[in-house]
Amino acid sequence: MIFNIIIPVVILTKFSGEQHLGPALGVVVALAFPLGFGLWERKNTGKFSFISGLGIVSVLLTGGISLLELDAKYIAIKEALIPGLIGIGIIVSQYTKYPLLKTLMFNDTVMDIEGIEKALADKGNSDKLAKVQLVASKILASAFFLSSALNYILAKMIVVSPAGTEAYNNELGRMTALSYPVIMVPTMIVFFIALYYLLNSLKKLTGLKLEDLFHDQE
Repeated sequence: MIFNIIIPVVILTKFSGEQHLGPALGVVVALAFPLGFGLWERKNTGKFSFISGLGIVSVLLTGGISLLELDAKYIAIKEALIPGLIGIGIIVSQYTKYPLLKTLMFNDTVMDIEGIEKALADKGNSDKLAKVQLVASKILASAFFLSSALNYILAKMIVVSPAGTEAYNNELGRMTALSYPVIMVPTMIVFFIALYYLLNSLKKLTGLKLEDLFHDQE
């Protein structure tokens, strides 16, 4: 949160005036923090996912729109486009060999996938797993569609000044600051609804207790 929200917000709202960095350099410096953090995290984890890739694209698009001084409406379009694409990607990927649901929820880093699949087989419910995953992926995707709608509304309401001005940077900063309570909170609620559905369904189909669905952390 520090590199993705707090520092960019401070730079955009407090240091984008002509007496400091100026509008153009203010945008560059502010966006350098989430971009640099994303690349640093990718280097350390050695992983690069569809979602993290779109996150980097989002930062670059914001910088491009701002530096090229395009109409502010493109910020709203961009803000809606990125989570919308993630939502579509979650649903479409469920029909491929690499479903995003497995990356975000049903992954063997935390969950005991081998134990779950064995319990499903023992109960004769292996064929029901795909349906549960599909429903969970649709609920999860709806979280990103909700984010898309809220992003668009928030951007349209706040970012109204011409790009390349101090006022525009201030509005961009306010939009970023408000994104957490206005967008992240309701989106996370839907995310946990999807997680609850997935875990509850697995409990019923496997007969396992909740703690048995996860790896022994000890």
